[in-house]
Formats: sequence, structure tokens, C-alpha cells
Amino acid sequence: MDLHRLFLFLIFVFSLGLVWDGWQRHQYPERYIQQSQATNESLPKAQTTPSASSIPAASPLAAPTQARVAPQPVQQAAGKTIHVKTDLIEAEINTIGGEISRLALLKHPDGENKDKPLVLFHRGADTHNYAAQSGLLGAGLPNHNSSFASEQDQYVLAENAEQVQVRLNAEGDAALIKVVKVITFHKGSYLVDVAHELENTGSQPVAASSYYQLIRDSMPLAGSSMLLPTYVGAAVYTDQEKFQKVDFADIEKGKTEYPKQADDGWIGLLQHYFVSAWLPKEKTHREYFTRKLDGDAYSVGVILPEQTIDPGQKAVMGATLYAGPAQTDLGEIAPGLGLTVDYGWLTVLSAPLFWVMALFFDWTQNWGVAIILLTVLIKLLFFPLSAASYRSMAKMRVVAPKLEKIKQQSGGDREKLNRAMMELYKTEKINPLGGCLPVLVQIPVFIALYWAILASVELRYAPFFGWITDLSAADPYYILPLVMGASMIIQMRLNPKPPDPMQARIMQIMPIAFSVIFFFFPAGLVLYSIVNNVLSIGQQWYITRAAEAEAASKGAAVKR
Repeated sequence: MDLHRLFLFLIFVFSLGLVWDGWQRHQYPERYIQQSQATNESLPKAQTTPSASSIPAASPLAAPTQARVAPQPVQQAAGKTIHVKTDLIEAEINTIGGEISRLALLKHPDGENKDKPLVLFHRGADTHNYAAQSGLLGAGLPNHNSSFASEQDQYVLAENAEQVQVRLNAEGDAALIKVVKVITFHKGSYLVDVAHELENTGSQPVAASSYYQLIRDSMPLAGSSMLLPTYVGAAVYTDQEKFQKVDFADIEKGKTEYPKQADDGWIGLLQHYFVSAWLPKEKTHREYFTRKLDGDAYSVGVILPEQTIDPGQKAVMGATLYAGPAQTDLGEIAPGLGLTVDYGWLTVLSAPLFWVMALFFDWTQNWGVAIILLTVLIKLLFFPLSAASYRSMAKMRVVAPKLEKIKQQSGGDREKLNRAMMELYKTEKINPLGGCLPVLVQIPVFIALYWAILASVELRYAPFFGWITDLSAADPYYILPLVMGASMIIQMRLNPKPPDPMQARIMQIMPIAFSVIFFFFPAGLVLYSIVNNVLSIGQQWYITRAAEAEAASKGAAVKR
């Protein structure tokens, strides 16, 4: 059995499965996500502010109950819009609730039009609905449905400033307690601090707790490729249970399993390349929640413990929001946040592969060159193993005439043919399974690199040269897949011809089939395959020539 062909066949099956899954997602998206309505009806319906009976008692954070949740999001009212711009983000804050209703990432192009920035948060019809909300729980306290007032409508980060701060004064009954919501944006950062400053101006103690939530529909980002079966949904991280995904479908069915209370961690929403997450201060007790809202909308968030504010006293309640690209180094911001880069079940291989690739990028400043160098390194690491496989194939090529003669002599007797072939292998000291290990080892490496390229935001719109302007997307002119198919044809001609005519025909068709399938693969992965094939051709040619020369010298010695 030719295990090199088995390796190619397994990769073919894997590729075919990805294409089929991607086609199903495009043809029948309703099987994978809930369709968002293209009207304002997709937004959560209006609800009143919670009554006093829904406010938790002035005690440590209680077990989660139906009463112990933040108020439902409402259809966004026509409040005033406040514009904020930093060096990395452009945001819009609505004076109704102080909701961050729009957030554009200026350094990351849109999935369909790279001349525009990607809009992560957005509210409105005919688009995905995604926003960050926060508020207070307590009698007469403002939540995300309450009205706030701002001193100005435009905030721009000054060139020499490290942060820009938006202060929103709660409108309403100020006799009991004064509330100011402070939203702080930082230079060179995707972190946004959201705090509530409370001052008890009344004569009685006031109990208050704060909540922070993200609302989103189930619609994925536009412009996603056919072969991107990536995750869209919620995630929770705690030190005890680690990283856990929470599917929208499980939230809707009420079948979520994650720690509802903890002293650490975060909760957020994931989509391809990007993440938003609420990050409470460490060692602060908190309660996580997820809910299905009206229409195609979901809410995930966290409630922080109650505080009692005595008359004349002040208090500050807050949490930090991260809204930006998912990167492995986010673990420096919060434990486990780097796990939002979804490498799939081969993370143990994908993560180090990307780390090495990033190291090469630091040297070359070109991700395509980094992929080439990574391919060379992998080939060097597997050189001894692949050499054993190629020696086995080279010997098979040398004895091919003898195998053909045995086939003719055996006629149609399969049993006789197999016995004669095994005898020949024994005489020539050929192990037909000698290439098993190197072939099997390279399969998970190929798949791991696929996910490393697919999931890494650093390769999004990363150019190589010429027409390759995005290594994470398919080659727009299919040149790389055709080159890869040609390299496969050359490589197969170095292999011994299969004795079975049907297998021989399959091997002739496989380069064409691979080229077509790789039309849909990221250009970076096709580049890896081309370089790997070229290196394999060189190695295989050298070993085959050496084996033929050795066989010729033995034949000459026998004649003498």
C-alpha cells in the first residue's frame, strides 16, 4: 500500500468535507444560524424599568434568580448621539442609557469594502445589531433605558493626550442620589472603561449594584468566505472552569452550562477575528448571565455586587470593556482572553505554528515570506522521516519492472500475486509500510496550519506580492491552486506507477481535483502546499536518483 497516496487521499477527503460544509452554510444558512429580520422588529421590544420588587436586597450577591437580572434591552430611543474618536476606534454613544451603539475599528478594514473600517457594534435596520450596555440596579437608579445628558456632542483624542473621557449626567430625581456615567477611551487601546460615580445626596442609605451586558443578533459578519465555519456566539472564562463557549442555540433552549458566579473571569461575544468582553476587576465577586431576548437577539453580561452608600458618601462602580481583534496576546489584558482566537481541536499544534510564523514575520515584515520560511522549517524537522518514505517509494520505483512481470505471470490470481509481491519485498528489503509515520504526522500539521491561517486576524488582508493582497482569502485568479496542481503532477510522476489500473486513474484525476478544491482555500495555505511540494520534489528526486544509481551499480557488479 502506498501511504504517500493515502496521505493525499486523506487531505483530499478533508478538503472535500470543508467545501461541502461551506456550501451547505451558504445554501441553507437557516440550519446554522437564526436569520435576522431586516426591520427594527429584530430589536428587543420595549419594557419598563424594573419595579422595586425586582431589585435585589442589600446583601452580598445572591444566587441567580429571575428577579436578579438586568432589565431587558429596549428598542433604541431617539436620544442624542455623542461621537468619540481615538487613534484606533470611532464610537457613537446614545444619551439613552449611555449605550455604545456603534464602534468602528479604524485599523481593520471591512470584510466587503477594505476602504471602510470594520464596524463591530451597530444598531439599526438591514444590518447586524450589536451594542454594549450598562446600568445600575436599585430603586430609582438609572439603567440603560434612562436618559443622560452630555456637555458636548464630539470628543476627539488630543494628539498629546493618553485618554478621552465622556461624562454623562443622569437625568431625573436628583434628590436621592446623583449618578454620573463615565466612559473612558484610551490611546492605542481597544479597552473602554465604563464607571458609575454615585453620590448619596439624600438622608437615607441607598443600595445599588451595577450590570454590564452585550446584546447581539445571531447574524455573522458580511463578507465571510465559504470555507469559514467559524464560531459566532458567547463565551465565558473563569479560573475554575476555564474557557467555555455558550452557543446562541443553548441560550435559547436554556441549556447553558457555565459558572453563574465567580470571583474572576470575563464574559463576552465572539465572531470571526473579533471579540467583545466585559472584564470586571479581578477578585471581585460577580454573577454571569445569558438570555434570549425578543426577536433574533441575545444578551450576555455580568452583575457586580451591591454596595450600600450612606448619606453624604460617594462610590464608584465599574468594569472594563474590550472590543477589538482577537489575538493570542490578549492574555496579558485578562487571563484566558487570548483563547478567543479559535484554532479548533488542534490548538496544541496551531498555536506554536502561528508563534513561529509570527517570529518570521517580525524578521521579514511579510506574512507570505513567513509562511515560506515556516514551511522550510517544518520540512527540515520532518526530513529524516520523509526521507524514509521517499526511499521506500524509490525502491518501489526500481523494482516496478519486476512487479509488472509478476503481475503478468500471476494472471488474474490475486492470492498468487500478493504472495509473489511479498516475496519480492522481502528479497529486495522493501518495507511497503516504511513511510507510514511521516505521512500520518504531516496530516495534523496541515490541518493545524489551516486553522492557524484561518483564525489569525494578523493574516486578514495581509499581502504577499502582486495579486495576492489577502493571504486569509482565496486566490482571486486561481493562479496558486493551478501551480499547486502542476507541482502535484510532477511529484506523482516521480512515484512508482500503481499496479491497479483504477488506482492509477484516480491518481491522475487527483491533482485536478485538488486544484479545484484549493480554489476555495486561503492563499496562505495554498502557498504552504506549493512550497512543501517543491521541497518534496527536490528531496524525492535526489533520493530516487540515488536509489537508481545504487541499483545500477549492484546490477553491474552482478554481471561482473
